[in-house]
Amino acid sequence: MHFPRVMLAAPRSGSGKTLLTCLLLKSLVNEDLKPAAFKCGPDFIDPMFHKRALGIPSKNLDTFFTDVKKTRKLFMETAIHVDISVVEGVMGLYDGIGGVSEKASSYDVARALHCPIILVVDVRGMGGMSLTAEIRGYLDYDRDHLISGVILNGMTPSSYEMVKRHLEKELDVQIIGYMPHDKNLKFDSRHLGLVMPDEIAGLNQKLEVAAAQFRKSVNFVNILEIAEGAPDVDWEVLRHRVPNQDLIPIGIAADEAFRFYYEDNLSILRDFGCKLIPFSPLHDKSIPEGVQGLIFYGGYPELYAKSLSANKSMLKSVRNAIENRMPSIAECGGFMYLGESIEAADGAEYPMVGAIHTKFYNSGHLVRFGYMSVSEKEDSFLGNGRAIRGHEFHYYNCNNNGSDCVAYKPVRAKTWDCVHVDDVHWWGWPHLYYSSCPSYAENFIRKCRRYTVE
Repeated sequence: MHFPRVMLAAPRSGSGKTLLTCLLLKSLVNEDLKPAAFKCGPDFIDPMFHKRALGIPSKNLDTFFTDVKKTRKLFMETAIHVDISVVEGVMGLYDGIGGVSEKASSYDVARALHCPIILVVDVRGMGGMSLTAEIRGYLDYDRDHLISGVILNGMTPSSYEMVKRHLEKELDVQIIGYMPHDKNLKFDSRHLGLVMPDEIAGLNQKLEVAAAQFRKSVNFVNILEIAEGAPDVDWEVLRHRVPNQDLIPIGIAADEAFRFYYEDNLSILRDFGCKLIPFSPLHDKSIPEGVQGLIFYGGYPELYAKSLSANKSMLKSVRNAIENRMPSIAECGGFMYLGESIEAADGAEYPMVGAIHTKFYNSGHLVRFGYMSVSEKEDSFLGNGRAIRGHEFHYYNCNNNGSDCVAYKPVRAKTWDCVHVDDVHWWGWPHLYYSSCPSYAENFIRKCRRYTVE
């Protein structure tokens, strides 16, 4: 089967690949093509930018979370319905688990998908000779010959043609364009990554203007040719069993404070018979009527701690549901919301739900950052001694992280106790990826199905 596809990757974070991915997606949409967007790795925020450029969700692909076969299936489930797939890399092209392995790197995902790569190189502060050395190193490391072109980001128009001639004379790769530096297009960052797309004033207008520049200075037709040149593949579509039963209504926190989720997780929940009903812990007065389960994914509750705490009726509604044994899942920011309090940036402590006896505070540094596998000490959500894979990325901590599971960090082989688990609740720091252990979602839905709304 033929799936036109291309990956935009870079030597390092901060090279501009998110912006250029958005501009490519915007250009494809403007050409009346139907693209799909993907993000390598466990990132939540970059897919939100893709969604703003496309108007449709973006999916994560990660070869630590899923093996090559399942990664291909997850890709193809979407790629089969579009004209072209655009994959954004993560970190540096070859940076994988622990920083000392290609496993789960952008390159590993590209290799799994047989996907051609366009290398986005930030040229600021470098001349043609240093650029040659850097790009040559990446080409030499490209054992599968996937790098098919280079875009020079931050290049001045007056220098481009001369630098392009030099690079193409010295290197066996095509230079397919450049983007000039524009301070108005810089996406600012905070402690967990880029700021949210809706925090950038006039983002859509800025993307439209930048997309026009992109079409002028980057060979758009060349990118289409590279994507079309991706080899044909014969991969099996991944399908989950859909129960022949009524859909179970489950409330999912979704507002400015809670928005970190994997699109595939939501798809798997729906496949197993879940009807997701969004609600806002910030703005609504109570959880949705009639729901039989609750999900609190991550986000930035610390930025909205005062408002979350002020919504007393919602806190009481959530607390009552949990006390009545309504099944629930809480990850990272959602875990913080269920605690006694959150310390905000102003140093004040704001009361939260109080379902977990602990206070959450800013540690001032990353805590247990990176990939992990999580297994239960006693079977409840996973079943049969299984493990589920996930990721942690947070600066906040507490003195009661849970002890009902064991986390295992690859490469370093480090283990620690984590997560609060009983017969109906799973609360902890790890962001879980359900495709690595679909029984987690299936068992959660079963627990919700057994719950009786009072």
